Amino acid sequence: MRPGLKTKDAPAGSGLGCFAIEVLGLHLNCWKFGLLRWLKKKNTQGWVGFDIVLLGIAIGFFWYWVSGLLRMRTLFALVLVAAMCATVFGVGDDLYVNMTLLQNATAQGAVCLDGSPPAYYLHRGFDSGLSNWIVFLDGGGWCESISDCQGRKTTDKGSSKYMMNQTNFLGILHNTTKLNPDFYNWNKVWIGYCDGSSFTGDIDEVDPGQKLYFRGARIFKAVMDELWSQGMQNAKNAILSGTSAGGLATILNCDKFKFFFSGDVKVKCVANAGFFINANTISGTPNIHKKYQQVVDLHGSIKNLPPSCTSAMEPSLCFFPQNVISFIETPLFIINSAYDAWQINNTLVPSNLDPQHIWEHCKVRISDCTLSQRTTIKAFGTEFLKAFDGLTPCITRGYFITSCHTHEQIVKPEYWLSTSSPRIINKTIAEVVGDWYFDRTGFHQYMDSYPCAKDC
Repeated sequence: MRPGLKTKDAPAGSGLGCFAIEVLGLHLNCWKFGLLRWLKKKNTQGWVGFDIVLLGIAIGFFWYWVSGLLRMRTLFALVLVAAMCATVFGVGDDLYVNMTLLQNATAQGAVCLDGSPPAYYLHRGFDSGLSNWIVFLDGGGWCESISDCQGRKTTDKGSSKYMMNQTNFLGILHNTTKLNPDFYNWNKVWIGYCDGSSFTGDIDEVDPGQKLYFRGARIFKAVMDELWSQGMQNAKNAILSGTSAGGLATILNCDKFKFFFSGDVKVKCVANAGFFINANTISGTPNIHKKYQQVVDLHGSIKNLPPSCTSAMEPSLCFFPQNVISFIETPLFIINSAYDAWQINNTLVPSNLDPQHIWEHCKVRISDCTLSQRTTIKAFGTEFLKAFDGLTPCITRGYFITSCHTHEQIVKPEYWLSTSSPRIINKTIAEVVGDWYFDRTGFHQYMDSYPCAKDC
């Protein structure tokens, strides 16, 4: 109690009420902190109840100041909150993996936008998974202009100098049977994304004034060669995977990945949130197509796109999965939302077309959308699903298409495998991918029947 401050005795029962407020405030604060850490690492969008959190904390501290509450109760509250935090975020389940810089790749010209060496994170397999490999391609959009790439090269998406020394392996990259039952003991590799072209760029010349290196395809090959020497040449099973721009890179590099292995190795690809469709904006302009045209031209990507596709259509159209997947021969599994958050927020409603911020809240939470906005988003979802109708039939191809307004699902535990994971025909993403890879069932095309977008 502050010197000189007189207070009345707390009313009966107020101690319990204050204790509940403290626990609520601290628990929400723990939730907020964990979610913020998650958002910072994954660059996803979400809603955090800051007002509730701060209110709970403020009331708790007010009672500390006024009532001089017992420290023992405070200690108990903190212990309880710590247990809640551990339960909510699986603190004991975190798997942090150290970064490896591939210094010798620079001799091959395999470098990030700024000329720094590429980097990867490797967690070794164990027991029955010693000869099995998952190679995961990080995402993070693209750069389609010199100025855009100049800005990007001062971030972890354009330079290994800014990459984290450790990264957290979650979802399909986790190492426990509880969170990743089919792939927990495999060798797992996360390849840092620092080229801005979904690992397709390859231009020899470097302008001395700009000092930008467009070498994404070389990075992919250099890391594959490195992993080969790290034991991947003994692989019996292998998966190439990735999310967002890394999911697109998974599709575009799927057959190349297969080519590294002999015919008796089981090789498949799992692309998450990488099925970007060639859709117009709310004003009817083809912004995403223009963006891909610029990426392909700037990075010299045409030579690293499937020739069977580029010979059949304008090369930048082969950046769209709806056009290129039919030319992919390796078994491929697509995980996506028909109302993918990135595509709604960028392809459909880019910020420059919403100067009054009318879509601001809707972009974050579907439940905050107006009826008109919901109708527009539903039309986008319909167009997204129609893109699958145009694909050639393939018995080795699988889908898990949800109606969740989200992005990047396979490295998020709450989507990959948890009690709250989205389910289609009562199956989670983890279960469906495992069934597909190990050929446990003959049915692999899961489409959510929910008729419109939803918050998950």
